[in-house]
Parts: sequence; C-alpha cells; structure tokens
Amino acid sequence: MRDVIVIGGGPAGLAAAIKARECGASDVLIIERDSCLGGILNQCIHNGFGLHRFKQELTGPEYAARFISQLDGIDIATDSMVLSVTRDLVVRSVSRTRGYTEEKAKAIVLAMGCRERTRGAISIPGDRPAGVYTAGAAQRYMNIEGYMVGRNAVILGSGDIGLIMARRMTLEGAKVHACIELMPYSGGLNRNIVQCLKDFDIPLYLSHTITDIRGSRRVEGVTVAEVGPDRRPISGTEFDIDCDTVLLSVGLIPENELTRAAGIPIDRRTNGAVVFENMETGAEGIFACGNVVHVHDLVDYVSAEAERAGKAAAEYAAGKRAGGRITEVAAGNGVSYTVPQRIRTSGCGKTVDLFFRVRSVFRNVRITVSSGEKTLASYPREHCAPGEMEHIVLPVSLIGDSDEITVSVAEDK
Repeated sequence: MRDVIVIGGGPAGLAAAIKARECGASDVLIIERDSCLGGILNQCIHNGFGLHRFKQELTGPEYAARFISQLDGIDIATDSMVLSVTRDLVVRSVSRTRGYTEEKAKAIVLAMGCRERTRGAISIPGDRPAGVYTAGAAQRYMNIEGYMVGRNAVILGSGDIGLIMARRMTLEGAKVHACIELMPYSGGLNRNIVQCLKDFDIPLYLSHTITDIRGSRRVEGVTVAEVGPDRRPISGTEFDIDCDTVLLSVGLIPENELTRAAGIPIDRRTNGAVVFENMETGAEGIFACGNVVHVHDLVDYVSAEAERAGKAAAEYAAGKRAGGRITEVAAGNGVSYTVPQRIRTSGCGKTVDLFFRVRSVFRNVRITVSSGEKTLASYPREHCAPGEMEHIVLPVSLIGDSDEITVSVAEDK
C-alpha cells in the first residue's frame, strides 16, 4: 500500500508529491500520462514564471526543472493512464510497461490540470477547414514539435495562452491581424495585454466575436461582428479579415472525469471539486489541487496550493484526520466563485487563504467577508478584473461559530 498517490505530473502534482515526502510520507508515487514530467510547463518556453516563489523570471521548463530535481525518493510512472479512482482509495491505471495495475493508497492527490474549450463547445458557424487550432495545441506544435501553424492568424478570445501565442507567432514571422474578445474586458493578465499585444501593435477588439469562418480545404478568412450587451452579434457591424489560421483561446475546463466518476461533489461554478481549506475533497482521503480545482493565473499559486494538498495528504496517510465545525464559503455580490468552498476551523492554523474571481472589472473597491449582516473583515483594492484571480488571507478567529461566510465586492464609497 502506498502512502500517497499523486495523479498528474505537472506543476501541481510535482509540488504536492515533494511536500508529501517532506511531511513524512515515505512511499509516494506520481502517475503521469505523458512521456515526461512537467505538464503544460514544457511547452511554455516564455519567461514570467517564478516571480512570486523564486523572486526571479524563469521559463516554464526552468520552473518545472526546479521541482523535478527534488524528486529523490519519489516513484514515477510516466506514459501511464489512470482509468479510475475509487472512494476506498484504489487507483486503477494502465501503461505499456506496467500493464494494468491496481494500487491501494492511504491518501490520493488529484492534480490532472485542465483542458481547452474547443470550437465545438462554442459553436462558431462556418466551414470546417484546416487551420483552426486551440491556442494550447498551436503552442505545442510550435514550441515542442517545431511546426509553424500558419502565416496570417486571427485569435478568438483573450485568455493568457492566446495572448502569448499572438506574441510567439509574431516573433516567428507570422502576421497576427487581431485578437477578438467577446466580453467588454480581457480574459488575460494585464501584463500579457501589454507585453504581447500592445508591444507588438496587435489590435484587441473587445465586445466582438467571429461569426463565420470561410474556406474549403484551408482557412481563407473570418467574419467579425460587434456584440451587444446580450453577447449577440449586432447586424450591420460585420467586417472581414483574410487569414489562414484561427487560434481559439476561449477558456479552460478542469479535467475532472476521474473526479466525477468517483462520485466526488463538483462545484458548478469552478467545474472543479468542492474542497476544504486543506484541499480535501468531499471524499475522505482524496485531495485536489491546481487547475483541476479552479483555473489559476500564475503557476506560483498552483505550487503553493499543491503544497497544502501534499501536506494534508501526508498527514491523512499518517492517521491525522481533520475535523471541527464546518463553515460554508459563499460567493456574494460581484464574485463568481470562491476556493475553498468549506472551512474547518479546527486545526487549520491561524489564517485561511481564500481565492476568488470577480464578475466584471472594478476600480477602487472593497472586498468584504461577512456573516449574515455582520462584516468580519474588509480589504481595499484599487483594481479587480475577471482575468486576475484575487487572494485574501482571513484570520480564522474572525470566523467564530459562523455557519456560512460570504465574500463580496463593492465600490468603495
């Protein structure tokens, strides 16, 4: 029997496994379906990683290497696909070298990351020619496989991967004609808007969308239209852009097929598991961390969250059980979701980290945590945007015996 099995060898899985080992778990296994560890970081050859954790700018592979170098004493199974996870902590997997295996664990950490939303999920009308890629797939083709995916591109969506690919394709000699965003604000970090679009004179069309893709064998062009407050195209605002490539950066979805199959409760707002402050899911002994719980902006936050999960998994494997009064965390005015969704105030330390995203762009606001009509804490912010995850540190002593606390955002008066 393993002490801890970690499913996924990306940044979350690596950090969780290392922390579990440091906290006393002697038999730790990482199961990764790719041929090597590192996850999405391997194709993120741009810099900007590690600013919070290491106080320096690293590329994605450099950031991953910092953790891979610390895996001494941890078993690794690459090229292995996990088929199922059971609530009695059995992991079933299959690989070319190990065949079909069933392994029992004292604790499990889910760190499967997320996947991209595809063209089929957003129902763009038009033909079905070659040249339509998700931004992440194009990034892998260019940065790992060495293929140039196109010479004249239009990007739909302004997520961080799309913004970074706008810069990457420009640096490789392609012409990126525009970045088209349905919402009235960008879905990516402000620093990527500046460094990837403004610095390269790539126009960003907010409140616009692609209404048609033209082409028979290969993309020949797209039709773009402005959208109204109802997010529907406005007739008469259409214009055409000739291009041979369309990149889609229209959102990420936590990879939770294993989670759902195990009967673990899912939060419909995050599409990830409902978790406690120590990242334990609704199934006792199963923990989750990283983008499989909710989509993060920065890998530094993924690593910190994964370390909480790894530490808690090691403690669970050693027989230490979390307990105490459960306080629900609700998303209030202007907030789309919170993580964690539940807090056990007994044994969780003096403070709890709360992460959340706002519904729209706010300036000069105050974040409040309340219980009923009583305000427990407030935090001023000059700027909040949906593309940037917010983080507050809440003293546990303020929660008291509250059954539910609410996180809200409102303009500071």
